[in-house]
Amino acid sequence: MKRISVLGSTGAIGVQALDVIKMHSMRAVCLAAKSNVDKLAEQAKEFRPEAVCIYDEDKADRLYELLRGEGIEILTGMDGLCKAASLDSTDLVLNGVVGTIGLKPTLAAIEAGKDLALANKEALVSGGELVMDAVKRKGISLYPVDSEHSAIFQCLQGSRREDLRKILLTASGGPFFGRKKQEMKNVSVEAALAHPTWKMGKKITVDSATLMNKGLEFIEAMRLFGVSADEIEIVIHRESVIHSAVEFSDGAVIAQLGVPDMRIPIQYALTYPARLESPSKRLSLWDYGTLSFYKPDFEAFECIKAALKAASLGGTAPAIVSGADEVAVGLFLDGKIGFTDIGELVSGALEAVEVSPIHTADDVISAVEAAAEYVRERYKKGL
Repeated sequence: MKRISVLGSTGAIGVQALDVIKMHSMRAVCLAAKSNVDKLAEQAKEFRPEAVCIYDEDKADRLYELLRGEGIEILTGMDGLCKAASLDSTDLVLNGVVGTIGLKPTLAAIEAGKDLALANKEALVSGGELVMDAVKRKGISLYPVDSEHSAIFQCLQGSRREDLRKILLTASGGPFFGRKKQEMKNVSVEAALAHPTWKMGKKITVDSATLMNKGLEFIEAMRLFGVSADEIEIVIHRESVIHSAVEFSDGAVIAQLGVPDMRIPIQYALTYPARLESPSKRLSLWDYGTLSFYKPDFEAFECIKAALKAASLGGTAPAIVSGADEVAVGLFLDGKIGFTDIGELVSGALEAVEVSPIHTADDVISAVEAAAEYVRERYKKGL
């Protein structure tokens, strides 16, 4: 029986991961959440883990109250999150935490020798050099959970790495596909959250609407697969059936297809190399009829342009755009800034915050905090 710690258990990835764990009689030995204490307690009572962690320490008393007498260890804060990622009883850590707070527990899991199923893209975007160096040094297995990176990982199975010519990274295009920047200036939060094909958390859904998510995934693919920016091509694919593809040196292109259901890549990461029955629907190409493909509009969607520039700059540049985006998206969701302000703030942060080399996790966190402070100050001054 595989023993798994689920970080971000109350979020979209975590909830679906628990569906897979339950279906295949795996053991959830630890559950961790940021602030949703009631949902975390409910999950703890169902899955009976050894420990739970609430990142927001202000919610700890409530969690103690809800789990009194249950015999479950309660962890809190960043120290608790890192302990949750490195428990002796854990075989594999699924990191579904949203944001840069996922970096330290990612590194903690690797240092503890735990295999890692990674959905926390910010860890690889902001601190990818640290993460991948640690993976190689400790010799652990890293399984991508993002549908696109899982697809690339699957397409590369059984092939020689030196034969890879190009990665074709697909994107749905979000709810505002085909619009120009001026047409998106006054779009509502509700419209930005109305994703055409995927059901995800609010932050990643807004990132998909701005195409920032694809910019972050571009950087993530560079880290995971050891390719240059020139070896990745972004393709808008509205139906979200082809989750990504790879082109080999002989011109052959291999793609991974499936319905847009995150339980498929989550399960593959948890059960690799086995392919077990899945709770997801089966793909019927007859139902789709036509699959479409387009080039991204880099001028209309400023976030993706900034992310690709950060990829070329390297160092702390990806951490800067990621940190700025976290705060800007939060302001948008709170109704404090407009949709297109997100891209302008991310681009502004990349210009204003000094880019430097990365030596430690603190270098990453400092860059993220500097970018976040830039966004907050711009907001206070009325942009």
